Amino acid sequence: MAFFRNLSKFSAIKASSSSRLRKTDPFLLSSFTWLSHFSTKLSDETPSLKPVRYSGLDPTKSHEKPRVVVLGSGWAGCRLMKGLDPKIYDIVCVSPRNHMVFTPLLASTCVGTLEFRSVAEPIARIQPAISREPGSYFFLANCTGIDAKKHVVHCEAVTDEIQTPDPWRFSITYDKLVIALGAQPSTFGIQGVNEHAIFLREVNHAQEIRRKLLLNLMLSDVPGVSQEEKGRLLHCVVVGGGPTGVEFSGELSDFIMRDVRQRYSHVKDYIHVTLIEANEILSSFDDRLRRYAVKQLTKSGVRLVRGVVKDVKADKIILDNGTEVPYGLLVWSTGVGPSPIIQSLDLPKAPGGRIGVDEWLRVPSVQDVFSIGDCSGYVESTGKPTLPALAQVAERQGKYLAKLLNKIGEAGGGRADSAKDIEFGEPFVYRHLGSMATLGRFRALVDLREDKDAKGISLAGFVSWFIWRSAYLTRVVSWRNRFYVAINWATTFVFGRDISRI
Repeated sequence: MAFFRNLSKFSAIKASSSSRLRKTDPFLLSSFTWLSHFSTKLSDETPSLKPVRYSGLDPTKSHEKPRVVVLGSGWAGCRLMKGLDPKIYDIVCVSPRNHMVFTPLLASTCVGTLEFRSVAEPIARIQPAISREPGSYFFLANCTGIDAKKHVVHCEAVTDEIQTPDPWRFSITYDKLVIALGAQPSTFGIQGVNEHAIFLREVNHAQEIRRKLLLNLMLSDVPGVSQEEKGRLLHCVVVGGGPTGVEFSGELSDFIMRDVRQRYSHVKDYIHVTLIEANEILSSFDDRLRRYAVKQLTKSGVRLVRGVVKDVKADKIILDNGTEVPYGLLVWSTGVGPSPIIQSLDLPKAPGGRIGVDEWLRVPSVQDVFSIGDCSGYVESTGKPTLPALAQVAERQGKYLAKLLNKIGEAGGGRADSAKDIEFGEPFVYRHLGSMATLGRFRALVDLREDKDAKGISLAGFVSWFIWRSAYLTRVVSWRNRFYVAINWATTFVFGRDISRI
């Protein structure tokens, strides 16, 4: 009986506590202010408890390390974070994704040659300080604006449309800001591209391509589907003859030749790939390598079409000469351009709409702001041309800027407005190391010239394919992912690609 009396008392106490917690409780309110770095304000519209509204990270104090805020988690931003010294700076990364994508191998994930996680490297592995140091953070958010005079970045959390408490906007005060927001695919204002085409820049793009490709394969095998509809469903169209478009076409044709025709024998004669390019494919490569690429792609079943896309419908595209090309899968890979956030920032611009930088990758006319990667370009006063939107350019800029910021921090210039009198040293100089592209079926291109008109080594064939795989295997960020990639390649070679639609 004593046990039941104690139990009833405990239940009464618990109910009373729950009732008090539902009211405005000062202790409960104070529990939300869990980080001294975050300033908060409470809504006083009603006496009921409201979610605590974080306004963001306040300016760093004298006893704290200066703060470097990095916008973006691409090649440039991640290489920068990897090189920054966490003993000098607190590092804050703001990005809508918590990983870096190893884009040269992304096309291989679409057809099952590699698993998706093999090309995704978590930010916390690239720079462990973000998850270990008390003043370093990663925020899953988008940058919505920059107040360069006040050294403040305005952000909005990414929630994927999940119903969440309001608000999700916050601000971060920085000592040094690095803008590495990348670029967005160029659509040239063509109607229907955003609605019907799939880009190949993120892991979710590769996942969408794979799901749609396998779905079309299975739908085409359903009884009652006409031959015309089968041909449309199984017609894969790639727009853009750059390295990404050519590599995807090569991987897809290899997938069709080695896997689809064995496992989907009923529809093997209907599936084919068309690559559409307005000019020459792989225009930056040597002429001999381009001719070899055309020969190998044609041999593997890829149809090359010279033309300009004028309109994109849900089931067909229309070229400038009036030709209609029906498709079941449309992949768009025609280059990149400045994103809306880059265009909206009140910062100096380079030709083409990128953020303008000087020889040290600083943004002129504002203090403590740098920009690297696809979103940046030299201002006209430097007399330098805009660098191409390549991974090796972004990676080299990130490495250079990390060393520069470490040097500034060691010299006592890490705080806001404290680096004016510090000598920056040698400016950034980019030297092109060459280009590579795979064509599928143990064939690839390797062009080691500094530019199109320079002399140098250019190879094609199996040796180039071996060099391509070896080079990218060593460039994968972590040993964990190198192991994953090597195992995936070996598994695919022995057992073929997985065609499960998961």
